[in-house]
Parts: sequence; C-alpha cells; structure tokens
Amino acid sequence: MPVFGFGTWQMGGKEDRNPENNDEADILAIQQAIEAGITHIDTAERYAGGYAETLAGVAMQKYPREKLFLASKVAPYHLRYDDVLTSLDATLKRLQTTYLDLYYIHSANPDIPIAETMKAMDKLLEEGLIKNIAVSNFTVERMKEAQTHTKNKIVATQVHYNLIFREPERKGVLKYCQENDIMLVAYRPVQKGLLTSSNNELMNELCKKYQKIPSQIAINWLTSQKNVVTLSKMGSEEHLEENLGAIGWEMEKEDVEKLDQDFPGQQDVSDSAPLL
Repeated sequence: MPVFGFGTWQMGGKEDRNPENNDEADILAIQQAIEAGITHIDTAERYAGGYAETLAGVAMQKYPREKLFLASKVAPYHLRYDDVLTSLDATLKRLQTTYLDLYYIHSANPDIPIAETMKAMDKLLEEGLIKNIAVSNFTVERMKEAQTHTKNKIVATQVHYNLIFREPERKGVLKYCQENDIMLVAYRPVQKGLLTSSNNELMNELCKKYQKIPSQIAINWLTSQKNVVTLSKMGSEEHLEENLGAIGWEMEKEDVEKLDQDFPGQQDVSDSAPLL
C-alpha cells in the first residue's frame, strides 16, 4: 500500500455539494499529485454527497487505471446488504472505474448487523468489484467482530491519528494492526494545520537536525511506524511539494521515540468534526 496518499475530503463541498466549488482547481490538484508520483487516491460517497468521487473520476481519466490505488467508503447509513451493493455501483460510476483497490465501511452502525454488511463486502470482492475490504473509525472490538463475519481478511483501517491525537495508541488500535498485519491509514496527519506551525523545543530541534519543516517531521513520524501510512488533501503545488518532502527519508530511531513519548499536547479526545 502506498505510504502517502491524496485525500479528497472537502473537495466539491463538505457533506453536500457546493455549487460554488472550484471544480477545475480540485481536478488539477489531484492530477498534480498523480504527476508527482502519488498513486493512492482516497475518497468516499459521503464526501460532498458523492461529488468528490465524481471529481476524482474526472481527474484520473488521463492515467492508466492499473497504476493507481483507489479507495472509497460506503456510508454508515448504507450498510444493509442491498444498500452496500447499490452504493458501490454508484461509486464506481462516479469514479468511472470498474473496481476499487480498497473499499471501507466508513464507520460502524449499531442498528445494522455487521454480519449483513460483511456478507455484501464478500460478494463484491468475489465478483472482482473490489480487491480488498477495510474499515474506518472502528474500535479493536468492532474490528474483531467484523473479521469473524468474513472469510476475507480486513486489510486496513482508517483512523484519526497524528502527533497530537493519540487515541489509536491508547485504545490499542495501532498495536492490533501491527500484530495482525493490518494497515493503519492515518487521516489528519498535521491535525488540521496545527502541526504545520508547531513551535516547541522538541520540534524545533528535529527541524534543525533534519532540515525539515514541522509538517514534514509530523508526517514522517507517522510513516516511520510499522504498518502505518497516511494521506492528506493538497490543494496547491506548494502544499504538495511540502508533503512530498516528508517521505523518502528516515529519522533516527531515538528521535522517533522522543516524538512518541515527549511531544507536548498529546490527547485522545476526538472533536466533533465530520467523519473523514
């Protein structure tokens, strides 16, 4: 799985399509990322009411499909068996593709039996419409339960995780993934911009040592960990170049451990932002 991906949250709008959105700019941003070597494109039917998928589909048409790693998510209100199948069909049409490399359950829905959802995911995989099954925003317990209802391996989970927000560590999600060969896909790697201007003694020390900026240290810390990859929306060439500067190099183990243990302001209480 690519170590760094392009996220499309807020492209085309937030939870509903924004008719005033600059579609051309979003399409260009995705294409610039692909041109720069980013092959992992992450989206969801819930983003802008599906319009983010439409924009990604337009952007990707000039590139060989087999060179891309395309992921999307089925919304929690579409987890009934037939609804999952219908959602995937609509997603594929919006993305102008015949299959997904990865299909997530966007979040759990306690009102719908997970067995029913996983049965649908198995059918999609068996038909070749998806290549891999994943979950998002699941606890360890929910991941274990979901796995009992599928004969196929759950290969990834997408969660909120960064230097500040440490819930996946403290709730055991990271450890479970590492011990069971599951990829943890971290969203909000720079905590909505807070880590782009982080100014504390430890961060300043590492920026100076590696000749990097705070966001690059923060992203590299994520990808330095076993079974962890990340993704970010990049709306400009400058932002893209900054993020690309976070990969392709390694921090010394002792510096990774310092960030693990000593980075200030760590928390494990999520905010009320929409699911990504």
